[in-house]
Amino acid sequence: MEGLDFTIEEASIEEIQQAFGEGRLTARKLVDFYLHQIETLNPVLRGVIEVNPDAQQLADESDREKERSKMGGRLVELGELHGIPVLLKDTIGTNDKLNTTAGSYALLGSKVSRDAGVVERLRKAGAIILGKASLSEWYKFRSLSGVPNGWCARAGQGVNPYVPSGTPCGSSSGSAISVAANMVLVALGTETHSSIICPSDHNSVVGFKPTVGLTSRAGVIPMTPRWDTVGTVADAVSVLDVIAGLDPRDEATSEGAKFIPEGGYKQFLNENGLKGKRLGIVRHPFVEKIHDTAELAAFELHIDTCSGELSIMMAEFKAAINIYLKELVHSPVRSLADIIAFNENNPELEKLTEYDQHTFIAAQQTDGLGEHEKTILEKLEKSRLALSFGNARKCIE
Repeated sequence: MEGLDFTIEEASIEEIQQAFGEGRLTARKLVDFYLHQIETLNPVLRGVIEVNPDAQQLADESDREKERSKMGGRLVELGELHGIPVLLKDTIGTNDKLNTTAGSYALLGSKVSRDAGVVERLRKAGAIILGKASLSEWYKFRSLSGVPNGWCARAGQGVNPYVPSGTPCGSSSGSAISVAANMVLVALGTETHSSIICPSDHNSVVGFKPTVGLTSRAGVIPMTPRWDTVGTVADAVSVLDVIAGLDPRDEATSEGAKFIPEGGYKQFLNENGLKGKRLGIVRHPFVEKIHDTAELAAFELHIDTCSGELSIMMAEFKAAINIYLKELVHSPVRSLADIIAFNENNPELEKLTEYDQHTFIAAQQTDGLGEHEKTILEKLEKSRLALSFGNARKCIE
């Protein structure tokens, strides 16, 4: 950007904040830079669904707060992310002028009652919500076949900025695309299964998937409460320290918050952290190394147990999404059945002839968690506990 004595591209949060302090950069100039990047690049990359119409106003207020903090020679401590623009995956609710739609037209115009738990923490830390990032629509759970990674009805097909012909992966594709293309400094994504890690890897940025319960899912469009988590894309630890913590609206955080170290995680960053460590690389398929026939048979049996996971996820999704939709202040749809009907009534908007909704339909046909599903859940929980203590053998006994 002309007239700046600072290079914004690829800058870290720490470098940005230093430039703020030295008067070489303002929050307004930073936001204007990213808005220009979005205007220029997003028509091709489709990493951003919508921009916060109040972003510049929020940046101006942030700059005024910085000036007020210095008045009278008295420096008032500002939030850890003061003036830092953040892009949110379009499943993370914001009680402002932005939509929260999971990339679908079915939820366009819906209204949440309050910010998601992680958004409340971001605002308290002084962050500026720049907008919403695109994604694989409905976490790519509308259909498990045929729908490409990074596609959603509202934004179209997201494009990997480094390998346009390749996949951006998903489902937090827009978060990774936008950071990689310098359309934002930092973004939040969500993960149920590889949805932060995979797009971060494919778009050459750093993504961090927290353990379930470390960050709040309150106010986030759900998939399955057992696995859903909110994480960071770029400047991972700095933002994690802000969004991690107890949220009364998410029961899982009551356990996860117990393990947050005093002073946060950033204190443990060390450029020599891997010095002297040994790295393990799996060079051969796992089953080729199992010579005990009884052990192999037990492993295969456990795989059969895991195969029931999808049916459980569909039942959990139906229950969770119905609760989420009913709690919205306003919404054109109030149930999974309504979403399915919306798609059927708007096939061109949702590209229903190209990308089906078989998984949604199968989920709608479920009838809660019956005895069969509960038995599978018990076995899966036994496996999880065994692995949590580092004993893989228990997992296949």
